[in-house]
Amino acid sequence: MTNKFFSVGDIPRRKFLELGLKGGLALAATPALMRCARAGRAPARPEFAPEDLDKVIRRALEKGGEFGEIYIENRVSRSILLEEGKFKSAVYGISQGAGVRVISGDKTGYAYTDELTMDGFLRAADVASYVARGARAVAPVDVKEGKRPSHITVRVPLQTVADEKRLEIMSRAHDAALAYDTRIKMASIDYYDEVRGRAIANSEGLYLRDELPLIFFIVQTLGVGGGASHMGRERLSRHSGLEMFDELRPEDAARASARESVAMLEAQAAPAGKMDVVMQNGWGGVLVHEAVGHPLEGDNIARETGVFVGKLGQMVAHPKFTMVDDGTLPNFRGTTDFDDEGTPMKRNVLIDGGRLVRFMTDILSAKQMGTERTGNGRRESFRYMPIVRMTNTFIDRGEDRPEDILASTESGLYVQSLSGGSVNPTDGVFNFTCREAYLIEKGKKTAPVKGATLIGNCLDVIKGIDAVGDDLDFGPGICGKGQSAEVTAGQPTVRIRGINVGGSRAR
Repeated sequence: MTNKFFSVGDIPRRKFLELGLKGGLALAATPALMRCARAGRAPARPEFAPEDLDKVIRRALEKGGEFGEIYIENRVSRSILLEEGKFKSAVYGISQGAGVRVISGDKTGYAYTDELTMDGFLRAADVASYVARGARAVAPVDVKEGKRPSHITVRVPLQTVADEKRLEIMSRAHDAALAYDTRIKMASIDYYDEVRGRAIANSEGLYLRDELPLIFFIVQTLGVGGGASHMGRERLSRHSGLEMFDELRPEDAARASARESVAMLEAQAAPAGKMDVVMQNGWGGVLVHEAVGHPLEGDNIARETGVFVGKLGQMVAHPKFTMVDDGTLPNFRGTTDFDDEGTPMKRNVLIDGGRLVRFMTDILSAKQMGTERTGNGRRESFRYMPIVRMTNTFIDRGEDRPEDILASTESGLYVQSLSGGSVNPTDGVFNFTCREAYLIEKGKKTAPVKGATLIGNCLDVIKGIDAVGDDLDFGPGICGKGQSAEVTAGQPTVRIRGINVGGSRAR
């Protein structure tokens, strides 16, 4: 298996740099990967002769089937953890492989190999073709390399950055967090970056290649005081080179995390009951990502499961509510130039002024429903077949002023940050944990509260959003649906009337 990792445990900064992640990897990797590691760069994006890819696709369809595809990937990553003033661990990894898919009616055959050789490709094609045996075969079109418009720009390629620079950025965040307040007792900085090369070829004649850089930077801080403790968190992520930190400064992320840790030390138990909820702009958009986005994914609709089945063209939300999935936002975490099936990324308005106008699709669900491909076919790696996934999903900007939304809310809960949540896409019931929340009393944000959860049904929530701010903002995250995917969630400040809030005391 071409999937190599080298780890370093709890070592001083100087020794960390002397060891060198790349030198450690070279002890275990194959000669080709070893040369890449020593050169301090990722393998080039996958490159194979079109006639070889044609041969694989023809082999995949020789038993039958209407669509064949090969997806080739290589990935080089770094992961470094700074905790309690020490570099606790570091991992440098390389993985590569390919997956072959055959679609025959509603059936899908998929097989992958970690050998980037024609023999490996053809063996995977033979396995994937089994599902289509006896079916009518569609003659594939010879592939021809093409291009898609690019939504990702890079000024400082990750392959060119010395490890010293990464450690300096982490140290800046660590120092800023501890300097924020004496009640910050610990800071943890988790740095991850990767460069993923992709090549996609299919029986429709498509052949695309690209490279995707990605940075994910997480700051966590522990505040302790007054017999209480709270772990704050702030995340930065983009498809970008290291210039990301010129705009999204690590010190600012550290201070934001530390501010939360200190503010929540005085939190009282959250009240329970039905109340109005004002949600601050930004990562709060994960609520509609989970509660509304997943039920709008085309694989659920094609199976005729979920609350939005049969509602296309109908009013399903308040007229102020517009929801968008947009994979073209420049350098965002959920952005790529094309999805993992080669479909161009685009701006998809899903709910427009309260009316359901579109579902998100991949190739299979678009075929099953007889609709357009929206560019939402995504996969975690070559080991997975693509499924319908969100990209950058958000409530679109409204016209209300955030301060007016709060001032016109007599009482309720102000949610500044959500921790996580889940939804049942069949009935739309969701629950979310509030990481940072405050009481609203007479139109003002007052005492912090802990232990609050939001519970409800997606249709009730989007019908209950009666105020939408003009301050749209975003936050990065990881979406799980059997596979993980990089996503962005966003929203302006919004107010939801009459949502169930779980807490530990009476209101």
